[in-house]
Amino acid sequence: MRFTLKQLEYFVAAGETGSIARASERIHVSQPSISTAIAQLEKELNVQLFLRHHAQGLSLTPSGRTLFQEAKRLLEQAGGLYAAASQMHEEVHGNLNLGCLTTLAPMILPELTLSFTSAFPKASVSPLIDHQERLLASLRRAEVDIAVTYDLRLSEDVTFQPLVELPVHALVGENHPLARESRTTLKELAALPLVFLDLPHSRDYFLSLFDMDGLTPNIAYRLTQPDVIRTMVANGFGYTLVNTAPRSNVALDGRTLTRVAIDGSHRPMTLGLATLTALRQTKLLEAFVSHAKSIISQGYIPGMMAP
Repeated sequence: MRFTLKQLEYFVAAGETGSIARASERIHVSQPSISTAIAQLEKELNVQLFLRHHAQGLSLTPSGRTLFQEAKRLLEQAGGLYAAASQMHEEVHGNLNLGCLTTLAPMILPELTLSFTSAFPKASVSPLIDHQERLLASLRRAEVDIAVTYDLRLSEDVTFQPLVELPVHALVGENHPLARESRTTLKELAALPLVFLDLPHSRDYFLSLFDMDGLTPNIAYRLTQPDVIRTMVANGFGYTLVNTAPRSNVALDGRTLTRVAIDGSHRPMTLGLATLTALRQTKLLEAFVSHAKSIISQGYIPGMMAP
């Protein structure tokens, strides 16, 4: 096959307008170029496509009418090929650098990542797990594209899309006096030993809860590892404050933990998606945001009991 799509395009333009001159105006190609292309096409196909009428333009021959329809169909198919190629080019693919807060990652990250890559097989996810201060720094250095985190100490250069509110509650071991209670108060907790999550910004949040009620907590231990805190609490070293509610109530050593609600109007943590405001939204990033919004809500949170 030695004819080209350009020749077919010029042939169809001439057939639709009935004139080389009008075809030239429509497709912005010179008249000689159109005439030459049609002549070459006639030679290649060994058929006369047009009858030339002096000063009256062109009319398709019977063979020309048949080939005119076929040429239009071929051009439509070629257009479909370009559209398919364009769609493939815009397909969700590539690697997403995903940040996640230390306290959220064990529960949310596995299911969220697996469901996203299952929905978009040509996408991959590289996780970075850290505390809030470092996550925000990683966003600003473009080391992560997006972070699953809380609304803690966010500035104007970070865009935060809230997904779900998580109320604060106390966590105690199965032999703790509060384990038999369904509810408690910050005033009651303030006198008890606290195994404190001492991470940047998280510490400020928990301390502010006591401060707003004019209380000072009895911090017995300051730790930065959530799993160690859970195990110490399960072994009776004290209570801790958390917003997450894992579906498992068992610490890593197999001992049981109990959640206790806290009375009063205390600011919840808002779990959401943080991105750098100046970062251009790629198709990959847009797809992840949409996917996360479809999975995380007040009714369902991966790895957690829903609020």
